Amino acid sequence: MIRLNVNIDHIATIRQARRTNEPNPAAAAVICELAGADGITTHLRSDRRHIQDYDLIALKQVIVTHLNVEMAATPEMVEIACRLKPDVVTLVPESPQEITTEGGLDVIGRRGEIRESIRKLREAGIFVSLFIDPDHRQIEASAALEPFQIEICSANYAKLNEQPGDLTVRRTEEIGQELERIRSAANLATSLNLKVAVGHGLTYRNAGPVAGIKAIEEFNIGHNIIARASLVGLERAVREMKECLMGGR
Repeated sequence: MIRLNVNIDHIATIRQARRTNEPNPAAAAVICELAGADGITTHLRSDRRHIQDYDLIALKQVIVTHLNVEMAATPEMVEIACRLKPDVVTLVPESPQEITTEGGLDVIGRRGEIRESIRKLREAGIFVSLFIDPDHRQIEASAALEPFQIEICSANYAKLNEQPGDLTVRRTEEIGQELERIRSAANLATSLNLKVAVGHGLTYRNAGPVAGIKAIEEFNIGHNIIARASLVGLERAVREMKECLMGGR
């Protein structure tokens, strides 16, 4: 069965816009779980632009499914994770000026520091996932480090799907090629005994075909759910995304 983890970062983004105390990410997490979310994802960034350290403490206390914390593979972040002990840590690349994560980890180029981060997190009893592009070389390099899971970056697929107007129609072949690239990467990962998740830029409009890839077990989706929630409410937005993913199967 497909699992949906709802990323609640942008609940905190709204709060931080006024530096006030609402909306509360922990309250949002509870609503997501009641609506059928299988887990909660959040990204603790080095610049603390949305989620704060105290949010993770609150989330750890209230979440009854599982907590997946995205973070850079740095000593500061690993130390926080080992102290907090979320269920899963997803190691992601991070750049100070980026609007959002711009691609997957370069596991090949950063093998040493990623290996050390995985070692420390595993010793703390935390499952580790690596956020990587659908690239066979990166998947093979990831498998050698023995994480629990990889999360395939779907950014390029999402970008191709979200072009305005007729441009999307003209890019049908490219979209199909990128979908096949994700499928091939997911199949390779499972053959290497890795669990497979996917995320980044997925929406109600484009997630269905990805959900049809049998090797993918988990989806991490945030911005599009929170955007829809601003119009129809969080509970309905989560339920509709679950229905969208299940429809893909």
